[in-house]
Amino acid sequence: MSLVVTGATGHLGRLVVESLLARGVPADQVVAVGRDEERLAALADLGVTARRADYDDPAAVAAAVEGAEKVLLVSGSEVGQRVAQHLNVIDAAVAAGVQLLAYTSIPHADTSRLVLAAEHRATEEAIAASGLPHTFLRNSWYLENYTGQLDTYLEHGTVLGSAGDGKVSAATRADFAEAAAAALLIDEPKEVYELGGAAFTLTDLAATVTEVTGTPVIYTDVPAEELTKVLVGAGLPEQYAAVIADGDLGLARGELHVDTADLEGLLGRPATSLADAIRAVL
Repeated sequence: MSLVVTGATGHLGRLVVESLLARGVPADQVVAVGRDEERLAALADLGVTARRADYDDPAAVAAAVEGAEKVLLVSGSEVGQRVAQHLNVIDAAVAAGVQLLAYTSIPHADTSRLVLAAEHRATEEAIAASGLPHTFLRNSWYLENYTGQLDTYLEHGTVLGSAGDGKVSAATRADFAEAAAAALLIDEPKEVYELGGAAFTLTDLAATVTEVTGTPVIYTDVPAEELTKVLVGAGLPEQYAAVIADGDLGLARGELHVDTADLEGLLGRPATSLADAIRAVL
């Protein structure tokens, strides 16, 4: 069996490779594909086969997936270019005759109004049209999106957002990676997994930060336009800030809220809790 993980030099992809090894997959059956040579070298040190390929280079992608039985396409990070990049991987997977193409998508990709959902939806449609056996791993937000801002929450005493009372089923990257590894090792995985942990509102987030750290933090809800301006003022590019604010609007509409059953089923346990994720950062 040959398992190819693309985007393996990114945070999620590397964790998938590590999870496959932890699940007993022989290192010589795992192929890690990425564009960062230094990180590829570190992956090679784990004993896996490391192949350099950029999603924009069809020939390199084709060489990287040659001989693969199963491929995990970790979605690209370049918003606006991802559909064309993903098509290169899909075409290579078709040419290689893979038995399964898995793709890391977004919750409710077929119906979501999130700006980020459009490219995921187009990719899912292209994969379905390819005729390849496939599974869509629709990951909700990373808990790291929030725990990475812990210092800011504590400094200002507030979580700023535009999500209202909407709930997000966030989980850690490690949990999503472990779920992806599990899906690759199933003989016949489901076509769609809606993946997320125990849901919480941003008010719940503030309360949990307060409880775990002992520092009072509240949630402050503002219009999306104001949130975008604040983020730009903090140094984020305007387009990126707008995408974050749009994510909060999707959260308010319930588009990032999923049941925990799919993630727990793949993990064989409950997902890491928000409180435990905060404690790990501390």
